Amino acid sequence: MSRLSSDRTPNASQFPSQTPDATDLDRELDNAILSFDDIQAELNYKKAQNALRDLVDNLDLTPQERTGLESEINDLATMLEKLDRSVVQIAAFGMVGRGKSSVLNALLGQNVFETGPLHGVTRTHQGASWQLTQENEAGSVSDILRVTLPSAGNSQIELIDTPGIDEVDGETRETLARQVARQADLLLFVISGDMNKVEYEALSQLREVGKPMLLVFNKIDQYPDADRMAIYRKIRDERVRELLSPDEIVMVAASPLVAQAVRRPDGTRAVQRRPGTPQVLDLKLKILEILHREGKALVALNTMLYADDVNEQMIARKMQIRDESANQIIWKGVMTKAVAIALNPVTVVDLLSGAVIDVAMILTLSKLYGIPMTQPGAVGLLQKIAISMGGISASELLATLGLSSLKSLLGLSAPATGGVSLGPYLSVAVTQAGVSGVSSYGIGQVTKTYLANGASWGPDGPKAVVSRILTSLDEASILNRIKNELSAKLVN
Repeated sequence: MSRLSSDRTPNASQFPSQTPDATDLDRELDNAILSFDDIQAELNYKKAQNALRDLVDNLDLTPQERTGLESEINDLATMLEKLDRSVVQIAAFGMVGRGKSSVLNALLGQNVFETGPLHGVTRTHQGASWQLTQENEAGSVSDILRVTLPSAGNSQIELIDTPGIDEVDGETRETLARQVARQADLLLFVISGDMNKVEYEALSQLREVGKPMLLVFNKIDQYPDADRMAIYRKIRDERVRELLSPDEIVMVAASPLVAQAVRRPDGTRAVQRRPGTPQVLDLKLKILEILHREGKALVALNTMLYADDVNEQMIARKMQIRDESANQIIWKGVMTKAVAIALNPVTVVDLLSGAVIDVAMILTLSKLYGIPMTQPGAVGLLQKIAISMGGISASELLATLGLSSLKSLLGLSAPATGGVSLGPYLSVAVTQAGVSGVSSYGIGQVTKTYLANGASWGPDGPKAVVSRILTSLDEASILNRIKNELSAKLVN
């Protein structure tokens, strides 16, 4: 080591051009980091594509479960196409007269969007590099316009013009705004002065979607400098202080009117206001900054958030339908057990037939929830539920034994009494059947919860689950319903 540090130490002047300065090192480091970020963003984008394609290709929904979800399912396919085409969607919102369409036209540099309310106006454009489509959303009185622009590589930017937020009622406005905003990657909310209540509420609703947003203060050319800045400060410091940062507020003049001197026919001069050059450079730079910073990661994240939301809706729909079907199965089992017990005068047969029907109900429910279960497994589950039900099962057993004995005695004495004892027999039979039916209903509800949870009792265990479900049951109402339906069946 000592020899390496001897008089052979090189002179710095020997390598004047090979020593990088700090700026070069910083630049190389930044490029390396950016390159890594690009690779990571591309990987995340591919993962999102694959996950969404797998979801679209493997929708496990019956025709009944698809009912009411057609729009969401179609949206999933649309979002997958969006990923495949690398489309960045920018949606504009605002009240009529705020210059929302003018802002989009200024960004495009062409008058594509109709300035003013959109009420079924037919538009045809030819020979342009962009594509224009017009859609009608359910429940809206106006159309949504989309303009797709080719961008660098295979990517595209899609601008979406929505109906004025004051053209539709509050509920429809919220639904439409959420539907468009969930799919878009960047939201523009256009105002033209101090905000009113409708604008604030709409902005708050859109903010809840969690997408990048810019508040565009348009028509600044119509205000003197002092007034314009006063309005800007009021919006920034009071109106949207809890919703947006100052960096997310941009001032523009999308369709400014410029005063020009003109000569009248009589030779005198006058001042006229004519359309001037749009002042939207700050907005363009802000949009480019967001797209450059977020890029594909933004599109992938937004797509997966939307897909996850739709997937949750599909799961909820599936569970709702299964829950309804399960309740029908349970009630059918309850009434089958009630009729069997009411018509059978033998105590032991009452107990055995009731257990057989409960096991059959459990097996049917397991098929509904797609969980394989054998008959011994169903018997074991019934035993576990019965043990967890504790006192209720014991009460049912005592009632069944006592009422069955009385029912048997009344049934046997019917010939001797000339049928007089059949009246009390039916009353006792219906009561006994009602008690057993309530118990069967509880067993069915516990089984449904167990299967819906993936054949698991959860962290609290079976006793807690059973107790919670039984506490929620209205036993008197269930008993009366069983008695009424059973009496009608026995009388007929």
